[in-house]
Amino acid sequence: MRFAVDGAVVSATTGGRLPDPGRPLILFLHGAALDNTVWQLQTRYFSHHGYSVMAVDLPGHGRSEGTPLPSIESYADWVASLLESAGYASANLVGHSMGGLIALETASRHPGLVSTLTMLGPAAAIPVHPALLTAAEAGDHIAYELMASWGHGRRSHLGGHQTPGIWMIGSTIRLWERAGPGVLAADLHACNAYGRGPEAAAAVRCPSLLISGSLDVMTPRRAAAPLRDNLAEVREAVIEGAGHIMIVEQPDPVIDALAAFLADSSS
Repeated sequence: MRFAVDGAVVSATTGGRLPDPGRPLILFLHGAALDNTVWQLQTRYFSHHGYSVMAVDLPGHGRSEGTPLPSIESYADWVASLLESAGYASANLVGHSMGGLIALETASRHPGLVSTLTMLGPAAAIPVHPALLTAAEAGDHIAYELMASWGHGRRSHLGGHQTPGIWMIGSTIRLWERAGPGVLAADLHACNAYGRGPEAAAAVRCPSLLISGSLDVMTPRRAAAPLRDNLAEVREAVIEGAGHIMIVEQPDPVIDALAAFLADSSS
């Protein structure tokens, strides 16, 4: 699916079914320098279980035109424009890592547009080590290798995906390699500069879900403490044995947690 937002073409996947305006929308937002393909199993499930689904490529990512935006705040305003362009008055926002910060900021800045908020790999802030920023700016492949290693739980380093033959570390590195020059560095800078997490969480009034991996070393559970303390209505789910990229490592438990949350929130 392709449509225009702020004069640039945006690419989105819809889980095998075109969005139906009569169904509630789930909008999936990917993490730094990734694209909408990381949501393949989640979009497929929810598009066949009562929801309209869009997993978008952020500007300058995947097949979307433009360049990466400079801040989490600017991405949040872009999400608001996206929903208007797509003809939706509101959506259930689901964001992973950087996408989680974008979803949080959108719910804070544009509360009327957000029915529910889900953050995977949640954190009030995602500081980035200067050495990683330097490597990303230089296009050094070590940035991809380090992030892939840190982003997956121990089991995923050896295999263990529910689909035989899937090499999770290698697949994630290939996604980052496919990103355009400077995309990873731009996204890491946006994450590193974002400091409004607690303030944004305090302004959110919709039901919220935080999904953490028990082995996440990039955004460990303690990093979400300011969110837990400030969100008005929050529940948590922990995916045992998963690292930061739990949406790929353990997609079924992620789907189960999200489906239960959305069902409870709608009732």
